[in-house]
Amino acid sequence: MFARDHKTSSQQSIVKGDMLHPFSSVDQMSAQGSRIMKRAEGVRLWDGLGNEYIDSAASLWCVNVGYGRTEIIDAMARQGYDLPFYHSFNGMGNEPALALTDKILSLAPGNMRKVFFGSSGSDANDTTAKIVWYYNNLRGKPDKKKLISRWRSYHGVAGAAGSLTGLSVVHKLFDLPGERFFHVSAPDLYREPERDAQSYADELDALIRREGPETVAAFWAEPVMGTGGVLTPPDGYFEAIKSVLDEHDILLVFDEVITGYGRLGEWFGAQHFNVAPDLIVTAKGLTSLYAPLSAVLVGDKVWNIIDEQRQEVGVFGHGFTSTAHPISAAAGLANLRIIEEEGLVEQAGAAGRRFFTMLKSAVGDHPLVGDVRAGGFMAGVELVAERSSATPFPVDLGVSGRVREAAMKQGLLVRALTNDVIAFSPPFNTDETDMKLITDRFAATLDVMYDHLKSEGHLKGW
Repeated sequence: MFARDHKTSSQQSIVKGDMLHPFSSVDQMSAQGSRIMKRAEGVRLWDGLGNEYIDSAASLWCVNVGYGRTEIIDAMARQGYDLPFYHSFNGMGNEPALALTDKILSLAPGNMRKVFFGSSGSDANDTTAKIVWYYNNLRGKPDKKKLISRWRSYHGVAGAAGSLTGLSVVHKLFDLPGERFFHVSAPDLYREPERDAQSYADELDALIRREGPETVAAFWAEPVMGTGGVLTPPDGYFEAIKSVLDEHDILLVFDEVITGYGRLGEWFGAQHFNVAPDLIVTAKGLTSLYAPLSAVLVGDKVWNIIDEQRQEVGVFGHGFTSTAHPISAAAGLANLRIIEEEGLVEQAGAAGRRFFTMLKSAVGDHPLVGDVRAGGFMAGVELVAERSSATPFPVDLGVSGRVREAAMKQGLLVRALTNDVIAFSPPFNTDETDMKLITDRFAATLDVMYDHLKSEGHLKGW
């Protein structure tokens, strides 16, 4: 165990610098600088001035075992002393990566056969797109390359991943999406309550038939959509979707970067929804982001074709310098051991149900709240200008971002999403006392924001 110095090197919470920040306003960053977080423990963080915050979002849906888990830090340090890095090209390997492969496959749906490691959800989705194309080339179907995902989905920001993502901010000025990429509607039970599972399947089927089934390769889906607004599918959704895909010989890819490793109360969302995807994309919760690591799980349908064509394949010409990084793999093993030994998957399921009840009780009747929804231990609160008509706020008003900033003044960290949704995804071991603090502080935040918006004349019907 290592001693840690909790003293701040500079007593500041805002620092000017030249770092180009992801998903941040270039204009605001130029004027304001970076907000500095100095340390973290459990479900709390402290900034450079010593201000304390409860992290109700596990950072970016990822610090699932909480902060300061010395078991993970120690495992990374021990691995660093033994073997800090060696590549995995040309058949080279390391013990933690091979052990982690076995552990992942032991927890995954039974049709998964191989694991490919990367560093992020973005590169994992790009890897998966290439594997899909590779698979169809090996099958003698070189025209079967189009990929379908959903509007409001988030699959990352790399070339293929950014094209799969269904958010305009990821496409704007980046020349995305590419010509092989198509999108269908996201399931939104709040905005479109009249739609059922079959209507979404029919929409997908119509797009496939319009483009030609012989040209469509795969359909991408998050089991529960995260960044798009914490959207859960209607009953029977994936069964209906899978039926369409099977009819047209199209692969199902589950993007479980958020939901994988316990977020929905099962190890994988595929198990939660009782569906067998052909490939599974994971990252975030694999290491609780104590170190960067992603893993693409390849199912038997895809692997069997690659295996059968192994002589024609020769060298599998894809990979990254950091693939199967031993320190990241050691972090993954330690993280999964914590989740397993402490029963955190089951705990996440139970905590998610309690948290949803508490959140709905705290803010469900608030005049700014149109909908409170949840999937496992992730929840979303959609903010509206008028409850009775579900009238949204103007996009340029930036209400969700203003709520995020107001929450920080209450000592609470939340995620501000598209469509003015505030998201919650606390660490799995968040106790009921802290859940109550989260919901109380969020309710207080909404009260403050209501007064501001009302004084500015932005509320309807009040």
